[in-house]
Amino acid sequence: MFTGIIEETGRVAAFTQGPDSWRLQIAAGLVPSDVRLGDSVAVNGCCLTVTEFDAGHLWFDVLEETRRLTNFAQLAPGALVNLERSLRADTRLGGHFVSGHIDAPGRVEVFEARGKDHYLKVGVPAGFARYLVYKGSVAIDGISLTVAEAAGDSFAVWLIPHTLAVTNLRGKKAGDTLNLEFDLLAKYVEKLNAARPA
Repeated sequence: MFTGIIEETGRVAAFTQGPDSWRLQIAAGLVPSDVRLGDSVAVNGCCLTVTEFDAGHLWFDVLEETRRLTNFAQLAPGALVNLERSLRADTRLGGHFVSGHIDAPGRVEVFEARGKDHYLKVGVPAGFARYLVYKGSVAIDGISLTVAEAAGDSFAVWLIPHTLAVTNLRGKKAGDTLNLEFDLLAKYVEKLNAARPA
């Protein structure tokens, strides 16, 4: 479980296909200083297991399905990725509950400065907009954000300068793919309502 509060941006050092899985190596400073083998780390919002680490790098095994269903297929050496270690029971919960399980890819439709802030509009695949509500929560590449607009098959958020400075969103442009995780509570409510007798 995560909060959607990004701890640092790492850089992809290598992403290669091995005999059993894809192997993702990330260069980072903060996160490797306090991990153990088997720990969960959210990489662009996707929960991955640490399989190796040293003082400046993390390694993960990535399933083909994970690569296909996320924006990992577009990762290349040098790409920025958002990193967050899993939630500890004794820490503040500054964002919202994020499971690290990506629901769908989103596509940047508009990303532009408006005054001192930035406006980001994201298109979602058909059928997923039902999880988006005005002022609700959404995780974009693992970042906990508040929905400012929700209409049709798209939604928008506003980004403060700090968010751009500490996440990978600063390098995004129209057409780029983003990992989306919708509010976990909305999905449970939907399932419970569907199971209720008519």
